[in-house]
Amino acid sequence: MIEWFRHFPTFVRAWRWYRGRDSFERALITLALLGVFGYILYVPAISPPPEFPSGAYVPIRAGETLRASAKSFESRGIVRSATLFAFISRTLGNDKRISAGTYYFPSPQNLIQVAIRVTSGDFGTTLAKVTVPEGATVNDISKLLLEKLPDFDRQKFLAAARGQEGYLFPDTYFFMPGDGAEQILSIFNNGFFAHRAKIQKQIDAFKKPLSEVVTMASLLEKEANDMNSRRVIAGILWRRIEIGMPLQVDAVFPYIIGKNSFQLTTEDLQIDNPYNTYKYKGLPPGPIANPGLDSLTAAVTPIKSNYLYYLSDKQGNFHFAATYAEHLRNKAKYLGT
Repeated sequence: MIEWFRHFPTFVRAWRWYRGRDSFERALITLALLGVFGYILYVPAISPPPEFPSGAYVPIRAGETLRASAKSFESRGIVRSATLFAFISRTLGNDKRISAGTYYFPSPQNLIQVAIRVTSGDFGTTLAKVTVPEGATVNDISKLLLEKLPDFDRQKFLAAARGQEGYLFPDTYFFMPGDGAEQILSIFNNGFFAHRAKIQKQIDAFKKPLSEVVTMASLLEKEANDMNSRRVIAGILWRRIEIGMPLQVDAVFPYIIGKNSFQLTTEDLQIDNPYNTYKYKGLPPGPIANPGLDSLTAAVTPIKSNYLYYLSDKQGNFHFAATYAEHLRNKAKYLGT
């Protein structure tokens, strides 16, 4: 207070000087002062917060309102004021132009820069390309994603993907580096339903539940590599189910215990596991992998034959048999057993 009184004469002289100017000069001085004070207030409001999370990925979900996005950006320390951010964003565009996606902030940016980015869809990052091969399991896919996405949480993905084996369609996908488990699974599921639509007429005509079709397709994916063999094997396996014969598909064992056909022992074939098609009749409880379109097609377009048995030699060629005696001869001839 004493300090203020000490400068009081200076304020009085300044006021008298101001009053001595003509109206035009006073207007210019007033505008200049307003500009200075406005700048003093404005600059801190738009500058990056001191706790700006450099290196962060911040999502804006599809359908999220501008107000919700603004609050999210403020709570994450991206902007100082949600209200000012929303106002600037509306000035630059409108609610409809806020682009959903994951935004990457490698270093601090001011509020206007952030607003320009979200209204123009400048995500600030390169999409990660992930190619999922046919027959990959959910576990395999999680490893691929871990290699490509820097912030990928594998455990969250595996938990969220529980029960979705078989429905993560093998294809090439592009993901935002900050995409979470739900976003990633949604993209995979969309891929599955888009490709399934290509053969929906055949699926409907086959008149079996989709879950059974996908499970059968996953077996075919692992059992054979070409369309014709898959269709013949599909005919054999569906027929075995009809007559109550165990499927006896070796392809389930890599899924159960990590062993292929040539590594199996007699004890392995007796493992008490619901996926063991030697011990339990019918299809396993669910898919053992994520089948491609050819395997899905083969599952619903089986080739009918009198075959009940088949084997694959060490070169990958298939040999079919109508009787068990013929099958044993094939084993002796092509596998030496």
